[in-house]
Amino acid sequence: MIDPVLDDLTLYLGVLDEMKWQLESTLETHLHLDHTTAAAALRQATGAKILVGDPQITNADRRIGDGEQLAIGTLTLKVIATPGHTPHCLSFYCDGRLFTGDCLLIGDCGNLCATGADAGRLYDSITRKLLCFSDETLLYPGHDQQGRQVSCIGDERRNNPLFYGVSRDEFIAQLANRARSLPAASVEIAVRNRNCGQPLSQKQAETTP
Repeated sequence: MIDPVLDDLTLYLGVLDEMKWQLESTLETHLHLDHTTAAAALRQATGAKILVGDPQITNADRRIGDGEQLAIGTLTLKVIATPGHTPHCLSFYCDGRLFTGDCLLIGDCGNLCATGADAGRLYDSITRKLLCFSDETLLYPGHDQQGRQVSCIGDERRNNPLFYGVSRDEFIAQLANRARSLPAASVEIAVRNRNCGQPLSQKQAETTP
C-alpha cells in the first residue's frame, strides 16, 4: 500500500478483511505535511513492513532508494528518486503503472511548501524520469484532480500546462508565483510522520526540536 492515510484506516482494514488479503508492506513516497500516515497503525494491525526513502523518517523497517527493485508478494516495484516536491521524494513503477505521490499530478505538479523543496529539481525529476515513460503508462498520483484519479503519461506529456512547451526556467518562474499554503496542523503532522504516524512518546517529545 502506497501513502496510506490514517483517517482511512478503518476502510483499509475492512477491504483487507473482505478480500482476504495479507498486507505485506506500506511505502511512503515522501514525508507528508497534509495528512498523518497510517503506516505504523497498519503495521500494528497487520504486521506490514514500512519502507521509506526519507532519512528524516524514523521507526521504519527499511530504507529504500533509487533503482531498487522491490519484490512484494507477486509484484515487483522499481524505486525512482524524484526529488523536488521534497528533497527525498520517491515514485514507484509497477507493471505499466507509475505511482508518483505528490510529484507529478494530473495536469499539475506538487507544491513547494516543504523545507528543501526545489522547483528546478522537480522539473528535472518529472521531465527526465517520469515523462520519458511510454504514452500508455498509467499515472496514479497521490491526489485526484476534479474527480480524476488516473491519467497516462502521453496525456500529461501533451496536455499538462506546466510541462508542454514549457522550459525549465519558465517552470521555475511559474512555481515561484504560486501561493504556498499548508494546513494549520502541518508542523504537528510532520512530527508524527517522522515517526511513521505514531504519536511521540514522552521521551521522544522531550528530545524533538
